[in-house]
Amino acid sequence: MSRQPTTTLSRRGFLEASAALGIGGLLRHQAGAAEATGVPATAAGASLPLIARPIPSSGEHIPAIGIGTDSFREDVTDQIGAELKRMIELGGTVIDTSDDYGDSEAIIGKALAPLAARKKIFLATKCSNGPESFARSLELLKTAKVDLLQVHNLHGTAEIVATLQGWKKAGKIRYVGITTSSVSQHTQMAQEMRRYPLDFVQVDYSIDNRDAAGTILPLALERKLAVLVNLPFGHSSLFRKAGERPLPPWARDIDVTSWAQFFLKYVISHPAVTCAIPGSTKVSHLEDNQAAGRGRLPDEAMRRKMEEYWDRGS
Repeated sequence: MSRQPTTTLSRRGFLEASAALGIGGLLRHQAGAAEATGVPATAAGASLPLIARPIPSSGEHIPAIGIGTDSFREDVTDQIGAELKRMIELGGTVIDTSDDYGDSEAIIGKALAPLAARKKIFLATKCSNGPESFARSLELLKTAKVDLLQVHNLHGTAEIVATLQGWKKAGKIRYVGITTSSVSQHTQMAQEMRRYPLDFVQVDYSIDNRDAAGTILPLALERKLAVLVNLPFGHSSLFRKAGERPLPPWARDIDVTSWAQFFLKYVISHPAVTCAIPGSTKVSHLEDNQAAGRGRLPDEAMRRKMEEYWDRGS
């Protein structure tokens, strides 16, 4: 398998991505991501360069693969703790959760505390019920501020976005965003992206669900908004569809060795995407996912090839 560390982008794609993302050299930032994030390029034995992307509103870089959480129960506390520890070792920093994801915030807060890792983590959560809800989130996460606070599923954006902006000015949050995980909300999300001062959007996008590529992602580039991608595996439906189907032999050309990496590299190779946040509750899955955040990315021609291979089915 080829292990060349160079990230491949078409010349046109390179120029367009560089201009759209406001960076002078996409390859330089990806190859130098360790310097940008304070993580050694060979963290935990990884030999390929970490891929990091800039947040347009600030220029801050974050790794292109994070972790998404769900409605966790207390009985997975040890598993999540082991995952977060391993993610940090591998150079990952982005954790996305929500105030209404069961015990998720409490488990994350407990897991991060003994690791003394809060300063290394880009912590994102969602606010569903106003100031009291946010105060409880801070308590459970054991932090004085979060990096990103998002309006969950566009619920009450008009009422809450001004409050989030106030918390940003007060230093309780660093970035403001809105989220959806449903294609049916993409039209509304596009309207709110144009209407409100935002730093981030979070949207569902995968090789099997490309609606956002025609609506949300181009607008994010236009509005200079960072993009978190949820459901890059489509509630695991992509793995069921892949079944026993082999990876194409040319997957090695983009340093892909698993279907998870294939799906994730497709997502993060879109110029608008800042970070994908796949969910997992096993360290082995976390390691597989994090591997997609290193090495070469598909250029536009390769992305089309990936789509065609996927669409043909078995």
